[in-house]
Amino acid sequence: MTRIIAGAARGRTLTVPATGTRPTADRVREAVFSRFEALSTITGRSVLDLYAGSGAVGLEAASRGAARVDLVDNSEKAVRVMTKNTALVAPSVPDCAIRVHRSTVAGYVGASGETWDIVFIDPPYELTNDVLFATLTLLLPRLSADAVVAVERAARDPEPDWPSGYGMLAPKDYGETRVYWLEVAE
Repeated sequence: MTRIIAGAARGRTLTVPATGTRPTADRVREAVFSRFEALSTITGRSVLDLYAGSGAVGLEAASRGAARVDLVDNSEKAVRVMTKNTALVAPSVPDCAIRVHRSTVAGYVGASGETWDIVFIDPPYELTNDVLFATLTLLLPRLSADAVVAVERAARDPEPDWPSGYGMLAPKDYGETRVYWLEVAE
């Protein structure tokens, strides 16, 4: 069961796609948001959830006070689930603009004129590091100067190569999951 952990929509149970996604576990999501809060406030910020699946991470940010949340996934099933979950959470967060986008990550980020403060990237574990590198390269000019980016990968996989322009903060393991933390380099 996936649920909203904290904030205005706390306790809402979210639907997850039956297949094709690997939802971020509640305990990992809680730890990720604790780290986001330690590095940057979520309140009033713009959040991008890439490979969003159910939208749980972005909707958690909305519940915790984000001003704008963009949920991006290319799967039609995922978009239907995100749309349903957004309708469940949105009444509790009327001041947050939540937008669901059916698109490839590269297509959305490459075409967007938006800027984000907080980004969560949870690609399928089989996604190559070259694709992740290209995504992060496209994303860099769309980040605010104090943006924080979290990238979820399998803990057993080697560390990805990071494009120039990012500074690395200490990664954190949660069982089989490793979250890498990046910031915009000065």
